[in-house]
Amino acid sequence: MTGLDGATLAELSRSIAAREISPVELVESCIARIKRFDVKLNSVLLLLEEQACTDARLAETELAAGRRRSPLHGIPIGLKDIFATAGVRTTAHSAVLCDHVPREDATVVRLLREAGAVMPAKLAAWEFAVGGSAFDLPWPPARNPWNLDCDPSGSSSGSAVAVAAGLLPGAIGSDTGGSIRNPAAWCGIAGHKPTYGLVSRRGMLPLSWSLDHAGPMSWTAEDCALLMDVIAAHDPADPASADVPKINFAGAIAAGRRHGLKGIRIGVVRHFYERDHPCTSSVLTVTQNSIDALRELGAETVDVVLPAFDSYAGAGDIISRSESWAAHESWLRADATRYGAGARRYLVAGAFVSAADYLLAQRRRSELIKETFAALDGLDAIIFPTARTPAGPIGIDAHRPGTPTTFYGRPFNLVGGPALSICNGFSPDGLPIGLQIASRPFEDATVLRIGDVLERSLGTRTRRPLLMEEKTCKMMKPS
Repeated sequence: MTGLDGATLAELSRSIAAREISPVELVESCIARIKRFDVKLNSVLLLLEEQACTDARLAETELAAGRRRSPLHGIPIGLKDIFATAGVRTTAHSAVLCDHVPREDATVVRLLREAGAVMPAKLAAWEFAVGGSAFDLPWPPARNPWNLDCDPSGSSSGSAVAVAAGLLPGAIGSDTGGSIRNPAAWCGIAGHKPTYGLVSRRGMLPLSWSLDHAGPMSWTAEDCALLMDVIAAHDPADPASADVPKINFAGAIAAGRRHGLKGIRIGVVRHFYERDHPCTSSVLTVTQNSIDALRELGAETVDVVLPAFDSYAGAGDIISRSESWAAHESWLRADATRYGAGARRYLVAGAFVSAADYLLAQRRRSELIKETFAALDGLDAIIFPTARTPAGPIGIDAHRPGTPTTFYGRPFNLVGGPALSICNGFSPDGLPIGLQIASRPFEDATVLRIGDVLERSLGTRTRRPLLMEEKTCKMMKPS
């Protein structure tokens, strides 16, 4: 791999701090790699080369003067194009907002800037975070770097692709029903959906107010922890923002590396992937390998029973569709033809959800929250696969009525606890597989700690996708 040479965000941060690499060199390397490979990956909607280079030079000057703002100082971070950027086009990958230029940064963007991060790209997504990888939008859909014929999933598709392909060391995505974790699984990266309210959504285009989350996407759980240390902050401008003591996420990673997982109790939600919606044999095998690895690392694993998966999926779908219609009604009534077919089909369906159905779904949600966290009593976390299958063909639509559940992400949007997806293995044909680690609200540090220890044990982070030009070079090398 050229450019970043496979380095993680954490490794790059340490290299910058040691003056082994400069922010300017790093940003220029990322931009060169984007120009070289993204013509086929389509992960970048808008390249902000001039501004990124200016910001990198400023970071280099500050670091040389001994003013290091944070471990993210000088690190390039991509933004899913639903986060507002002052004076810079923010489209939600939709013709509806193709000329939309916000006046202010989203809160997470402001926090990243204050931490000294450099933001060189706005990244592709599913239109308004729904609808699937579509070909009837102003920009083409992102493609999976492990196989260009495969879907990256979404809706934070461009964020996952850019990280997996080594174009950027980290990105920010959003998650309403799995939109960080699903593409993380299919693209083989780490993606963390934080506790509801831990990361501000101010300036993030809404889909479903009571289910939307913003969170980090990067190569490793450690990288996600570094991003969380910056973006997890109370924001009075977000009515759902939680005013809680600051959490030391990087410290939790360090503690895990010192003490391992001894004393950690982890529940395995087998019925989600063995009975409720059975996964493929490759996912089953890789999941069992992870359970075995956790035991070898000193964790205790026990089977745990939650409510049936479809209880979460049913309530979540009604809530999401109803709130999404409320968010988009005025635009849809003005000119629904500006939406792609997939997003339009999903959003308009919310108009037919009655107030009674919505209230009953919210009532069932309250019951599910109690039942879920009662089942976690005495456990530090629970695990289950992120996706039922490895990546499918480009354009596959997880929201199409009548199709089986593809992902297991919805429950923890509904109950609000943290959920991390890590790459825990590969299918026989080389496609990534993801494991989900979840827990009670504000136990994000525990989830990230478990993810980091398990990643390091499984050794999946040494395997990157070879892009087309790299594959050709590898084939041409003499044996």
